[in-house]
Amino acid sequence: MVTIRLTRRGATNTPFYHVVVTDSRKRQGGKSLEQVGFFNPKPVKNEVGLKLDLGRIDYWVSKGAQQSDRVKNLVTTFRKANAA
Repeated sequence: MVTIRLTRRGATNTPFYHVVVTDSRKRQGGKSLEQVGFFNPKPVKNEVGLKLDLGRIDYWVSKGAQQSDRVKNLVTTFRKANAA
């Protein structure tokens, strides 16, 4: 099954996550099919905290990809922020 989930990057105490489309059987840091965005939980000053390619996420969901719970929340937040 294909899943959309976060994969952690960044240094100790400085988390940074890539939102990736990957096979659910692969390990978390392994090779992914496509990167569809990023999430920075601790943005500094003018840094972007969340950026997603909603078109690609919608495409993968239409093909049967499952989103992790955290990614679902991030997509909802991003859609609300862009609608306003």
